[in-house]
Amino acid sequence: MAFKRIIKMLLITATAFALGCSQNQKGGGAFQVPVEYHKLDNGLKVVLSPDHTAPTAVVAVYYNIGFRIEPKDRTGFAHLFEHMMFQGSENLGKMEFIKLVQKNGGVLNGSTRFDFTNYFEVVPAHKLETALWAEADRMKGLAITQDNLTNQQGVVKNEVKVNVINQPYGGFPWLDMPQYANSNWFNAHNFYGDLEDLDAATLSDVEAFFKTYYAPNNAALAVVGDFQPAETLTLIKKYFSGIPAAEQPAKPDISEPRQEEEKKHSKPDPLATRPALAFAYHMPARNTPEYFAMGLLDQILLQGEDSKLHQALVKEHGLTGGVNGGINLLGNMFNYNGPMLWMASLFHDNTVSADSIMAVVNSVIEEARTNPVDQATLDRALVKWRSDFYDNLSGFFGFGRADLLASFALFDDDPQRINRLEEEFRKVTPALILQTAKEYLRPTARTILTVEPKATS
Repeated sequence: MAFKRIIKMLLITATAFALGCSQNQKGGGAFQVPVEYHKLDNGLKVVLSPDHTAPTAVVAVYYNIGFRIEPKDRTGFAHLFEHMMFQGSENLGKMEFIKLVQKNGGVLNGSTRFDFTNYFEVVPAHKLETALWAEADRMKGLAITQDNLTNQQGVVKNEVKVNVINQPYGGFPWLDMPQYANSNWFNAHNFYGDLEDLDAATLSDVEAFFKTYYAPNNAALAVVGDFQPAETLTLIKKYFSGIPAAEQPAKPDISEPRQEEEKKHSKPDPLATRPALAFAYHMPARNTPEYFAMGLLDQILLQGEDSKLHQALVKEHGLTGGVNGGINLLGNMFNYNGPMLWMASLFHDNTVSADSIMAVVNSVIEEARTNPVDQATLDRALVKWRSDFYDNLSGFFGFGRADLLASFALFDDDPQRINRLEEEFRKVTPALILQTAKEYLRPTARTILTVEPKATS
């Protein structure tokens, strides 16, 4: 696996370097993602990024509503509503959206995250207009019926049972940890949804939710792929400009207080066969110098087999077979817009104690908080980050690029941020790394969660 990762890293870095050299030869400087940014009169944010390397196009619609700010006593409602968006619209019957895309040679999906709900299609380039029309049709009006709601309540409840309740380690750590580490309800509730809350959702809840949050002035549309920007913008205006804007409510306060004491929690899991352990720290605020420093600390401490935690826990002490995690386990360090955790998790044998694991973790973390990293370590972290970044940027036929562009438009009103990220990471110094580790990797800012397996005979 190490050899494969190294080869992948070299290939991605070489590709990025080649792209950069190609741009330099043309006098254009470092590699730049093409970005055109427009806003329709109804408030819809539109990002166009042409890429003619393959005859495909990505259409991604991001709504500025995730499960972080779903209504109280309606946990899981944002996710439930994601399912409702496939139940039909003005011109497309139930599930016909999916059939339309697939019959035209495309693929599609949707997801609910902390701060957005997204829908995307990857289609042959000559079917771009079809995808735009279909997305506009369901933004314009959804088929909200009691039958559809009841049906999808059952689907989501079964999903919760399959993926969480009846699954060993279900929700560990991505769903569990925020509930233990955060204090603010908006960041700390069960995002997947309690079964009682899912049952309590009413038709009027759905209608109000759609009217408020699925409006063009609460959305961003990103198009990436083989298209001409002027022609595509004309199509977007044709299909989306007539959809009316909606008054948006004030956003709730989702800030987290500074954690001053370490938290320790244990969760019994009758389906688990081995113990598990996770630990998390609160991230610096988005777009601050410390935020970018934490992105490189993540590479140094946790990402890859050369990371300090992997070397200490796996290679040196043999306490676990692997350690995983990062910033925002439901996406990446860029596609969220509020408090976030940096977390790591692992599984271990019954003969290994959680205390012995945390003793090793403490030594690694305290080293980072005490001694500045050398420049070679920082440079290597930057190479690893660039490898992951360019890999993500080109991932899934360009969806990785669309994801970042839509997120930066939605949260920052600035999709050009995609071309300034590397510059921000290059500003990080060993001194800033040390300063960030001292504050954000404090023992008093940490939450530890252990999973207790069933008794073994």
